[in-house]
Amino acid sequence: MTIIASLLRNAQLPESPTERLDAELLLAAAIGKSRSYLHTWPERIVSSEDAQTYAGYLQRRRGGEPVAYILGQQGFWKIDLEVAPHTLIPRPDTELLVETALELQPAAPARVLDLGTGTGAIALALASERPAWQVTAVDRVAEAAALAERNRQRLGLSNTQVRLSHWFDSLAGERFDLIVSNPPYIAAADPHLVAGDVRFEPSSALVAGPDGLDDLRVIVTQAPGHLVPGGWLLLEHGYDQAAAVRALLVEQGFNEVASRTDLGGHERISLGRLPC
Repeated sequence: MTIIASLLRNAQLPESPTERLDAELLLAAAIGKSRSYLHTWPERIVSSEDAQTYAGYLQRRRGGEPVAYILGQQGFWKIDLEVAPHTLIPRPDTELLVETALELQPAAPARVLDLGTGTGAIALALASERPAWQVTAVDRVAEAAALAERNRQRLGLSNTQVRLSHWFDSLAGERFDLIVSNPPYIAAADPHLVAGDVRFEPSSALVAGPDGLDDLRVIVTQAPGHLVPGGWLLLEHGYDQAAAVRALLVEQGFNEVASRTDLGGHERISLGRLPC
């Protein structure tokens, strides 16, 4: 017989920067309980079947597989999302994009576009906070769009639609009050691509040319044709790309160009407003 406290104590995930948290999340999932249950009942016995499931989870994590992929879910903003290996795992830094969008755009009816939606994290977070908004979420990968749609249905967000589109390709003639995106922005030769959890995420959602700016250039160049006068464009980018993205926005005629800083002190998003 094995108890909860012993299983957690012997987890052995030395390569993980969040060893204890990972162990707790995996064990809670294996036994079908919450993390708080583990702390409240550390002497409870775990069945041999659940212990085997937990051992399998630990083995996958020791191989570097992200916890979110092992469990198939990830929390973001105030919602829980299904995740899968063909999409990026939503990260806390991206919540800054949601926070800024809510701050800039009134709660009144508005048309909002999320480019490269992946799991639907940004679009669904915004839709959950602003029932009056009509949110369009697009992705060029069919599996990602299907995943975002499953998340939309599970959350019951009828003010969101998910469509297939490579950036603006399928949006001819459509204009929005707000466009948001967390596009690929890592340089092709960046050493971080072969380290940590990123190794397991799709390169198509990470890499954007030799300087990481290829997709950001496309979005900034084409966005003016899909914004109403006075509409906002909000972009997540790399920690060292803010100046370059601001320059792109200025070059395309955006006003009120600025960057916002994440919890780590890095300029994580940049934004601009189309002239009225």
